[in-house]
Amino acid sequence: MRTVDVHAHALVPEAEALLAGQAGLAQERDRDARWFGAAATEVNRAQLTRLAPLLTDVTRRLEAMDAARIDVQVVAPMPLPHAWADADLAAAYVAATNAGIAALVGAHPDRLMGLGSVALQHPDLAVAQLEHGIGELGLRGVQIGTSAGERELDDPALAGFWARAEELRALVLVHPWGCSLGERLADYYLANTVGNPVETTVALSRIVFSGLLDRHPGLDVVSVHGGGYLPTYLGRSDHAWHERPDAHTCARPPSSYLRQLWFDSLVYTPAGLQALVDAVGADRVLLGSDYPFDMGVPDPVERVETAGLDDAVVADIVGRSAARMLQRVSAGPTTA
Repeated sequence: MRTVDVHAHALVPEAEALLAGQAGLAQERDRDARWFGAAATEVNRAQLTRLAPLLTDVTRRLEAMDAARIDVQVVAPMPLPHAWADADLAAAYVAATNAGIAALVGAHPDRLMGLGSVALQHPDLAVAQLEHGIGELGLRGVQIGTSAGERELDDPALAGFWARAEELRALVLVHPWGCSLGERLADYYLANTVGNPVETTVALSRIVFSGLLDRHPGLDVVSVHGGGYLPTYLGRSDHAWHERPDAHTCARPPSSYLRQLWFDSLVYTPAGLQALVDAVGADRVLLGSDYPFDMGVPDPVERVETAGLDDAVVADIVGRSAARMLQRVSAGPTTA
């Protein structure tokens, strides 16, 4: 059995160069600076400078994988959706990003698998980008944010994207960037430590309560950071579903949909990992490192192995569950 890390990132310099000088990029960075605060923004800038070689150099990536005992890594682009980009720029940016990811993983197909990007702020374009990434570039799916610009992930305008993702058996990895609570979290790095799990919790809750998983039971949605706060506090959601007609909007109690989602193991503590396994089942938990960022961990396999879990549970998390999921994704479209 091979170990599989489903949560890792890469940078495509050719794509980033397309954004240089764009007014929208300057506005996005100003917003992020307000959301993250001055101290965190300074640390983030220094970190990105330091990590640039790890995000672009495949040799150093493979060395880090070997040190961490990772056999296969699923690589996604930097989680920046740039929802301000117009259709022309979004088309060029995503094309460059997806081509770069495809080239990176294509150099070592036995060790690397790729996820692309889509411009969800332009729903029709996003469908075409999904189809091209899967059908032409050989990517296994896409990474999306926790919203689509001004739209939420359950917005009816995105119905075509979700339908096509199900048909293509595309893996859809949901990854947050910052938090819409904005400047309330601009101290102590709360925009990430609290904000990222909050954004994930909101996004997954909307996916569940909207009935999206009822309409598309074949979707493979992966949530990083252990699904945020959702898996371990779903009792409140279930209570609302039972007691309130305005929350009784999906076919079953919200907690039952955990078995239709996938979650990475990046929850930091043995107790947290045990709680996640108890909530969703070991066969729905996948290994995640968040390579190469400082909120990730360099030893994800060891952390699972030393968490006090049964051997069968460890085997599921470090590779067996991912193998089942990737076999589904590799099976190809469900329709002609």
